[in-house]
This record gives sequence, C-alpha cells and structure tokens, in this order.
Amino acid sequence: MTDERWVWGVGLATTAEDGTVLDTWFPSPAAGRIPLGYDPQMPPDELDRLAVADERRAVTAEVVAIETDLDAAPTSTPDAYLRLHALSHLLVRPNEVNLDGIFAHLPNVAWTNAGPIHPDALTRLRPLLAREGIQVQGLDKFPRLLDYVTPPGVRIADASRVRLGAYLSPGTTVMHEGFVNFNAGTLGQSMVEGRISQGVVVGDGSDIGGGASIMGTLSGGGTHKVSVGARTLLGANAGIGISLGDDCIVEAGLYVTAGTKVVLADEPRRADGTLPTAKGADLSGSDGLLFRRNSLTGAVEAVRRAGVGVTLNDALHA
Repeated sequence: MTDERWVWGVGLATTAEDGTVLDTWFPSPAAGRIPLGYDPQMPPDELDRLAVADERRAVTAEVVAIETDLDAAPTSTPDAYLRLHALSHLLVRPNEVNLDGIFAHLPNVAWTNAGPIHPDALTRLRPLLAREGIQVQGLDKFPRLLDYVTPPGVRIADASRVRLGAYLSPGTTVMHEGFVNFNAGTLGQSMVEGRISQGVVVGDGSDIGGGASIMGTLSGGGTHKVSVGARTLLGANAGIGISLGDDCIVEAGLYVTAGTKVVLADEPRRADGTLPTAKGADLSGSDGLLFRRNSLTGAVEAVRRAGVGVTLNDALHA
C-alpha cells in the first residue's frame, strides 16, 4: 500500500456526555501518512486552545491525530469525518474513496450555530440554548460544508444546501435551490441550480438548471453512478438517470432514465418507415446529443448536435 492512498490530519473531536463522538473538524488534512517524528500528543496550539468543555451544549472537545487508508472502510467517527474532509479539501475525487458503512459511524446530530449537540440532550438544554441565542439548524448525520471547509473560488448562496463531503472545484457557483450531496460535485467551473446526488460528478463548464435532478444510488434504483460531461446543459426541471457525455443538452422539463424509449430522430428510417429507437441506457455517456420531447407526438427524441453545448458566463464563475 503506497502513501498515495492515505490521508492524515490533526482535528478537534466533539464528544457528548454519553461518550458519543458527534463530529471531528480537520482544519488542514493532507495526503500521505502521519510524518515521521510527528508527536500526536503535541497538537497545534490553536487546536489545543479549543479543546475545552462547553457546558451549554453538554459536550467536550479533544485533539485527535489520525491517518486513514482510503481503500479500507471507515472504522470510526473521526475516520469518517477525515474522509469527508479529504473530499471537500479536494485531496480525493468523488468515488475514489471507500465509504462503505459510513452511515454507521455518523451519529444523528442536532446541528446548531454554536456546534453539534446530542439529540437526547436537546430537549433538556433547550431553555439554556434559547437564552444563549443558540439555534438548531438541522437534525442529520451530515453537517453543512461551510461549517468546516471554505472551498476556494466557490460561491454558495445557501449554506444548508451543500453537505460536508461535497467536492467543489474553483469557479463553481451553487445557487439558492442548488444542492450538492457528499461524495459528489464538480470537476471544474459549473453552475448548479439543481440537485447533484451522492456519487454524481459534473464536468467543467456544465450547467445544472433550476429544479433539475440527477439520480443517485443511495435510495435504490440501480447501481450506475451518473456523470455529466463537460459543457453540458441539463435544462430547468429536467432530470437524468443516465450519464451524459460532453456537449450534450437535455431539454427543460424532460426526464431521461435508463429505461426511457428514445427515438433516434436523425437516423435513417427502417424498412417499415419508422425511426429506430434505443433505451436511454444505450445512449448513456454519449457526446454531442440533444434530448428533446416531440411537441406533436410526445415521444422522447435524441438528435446529434455539433458545437459546444453551453458556454458559462465568465463573470459569474471567475
């Protein structure tokens, strides 16, 4: 096993009264193994000063130093958080890190503007929290990306719409209704106004239109992890369950899945005068296609197209 498939970090772990590790923040994770000669008992001064108890939330914090084999499954809550940080710090791309069983190592947490709280303590602590101006922002296994990582060169209009573990390349804009799950994201400049599900990657220069949806694999529906190529446009309120290649367009409001019957509108007609058809899965990953719905027949059609699929506004993504 080479060091290239390891990451390490010094972090701050938050622990509840019952011993549950609620989260771990790694300010500067790095590729490789823990350096020779590094003494984990001597943490950086800034983390050491933060390793204190917070009676308002009934939690304590301690410094941890760990290294993680990216090819092995997660083994603990700090290990799971280091993998999510590695993704959001762009140390590893989506689908290139083993996340098998990660949900078992991520406890459900009450996320507040002062940090995590154990859900069982929330009701008891609520009067104190209200007096201190501490508000609950969510109850979930995953926190918001921006509470842990500030991705360089990225715009995120609503912090609650992007989870820790999202991979956002510089030049990406996530608008208010855009959503990016963990282990998913953008490989270059992209406009995100729709949903990027777990495992999905979007290529450079692509646009996920308002209300658009890209199918993931977390809730069933197959094992194919969808990808979107470069300079591709997924129109407003459209959706895909297949991959798109470079320079493709899916018409607004059209949903194309693996089983969708697609008419190949610019192919030669068959002997009976009808146009050939294909399943959506047969076209998955193809470059230079326009998917549209025939306004007269209602049939889903695919036609070949030339040129660039979409050109982003450079001023928005600088």
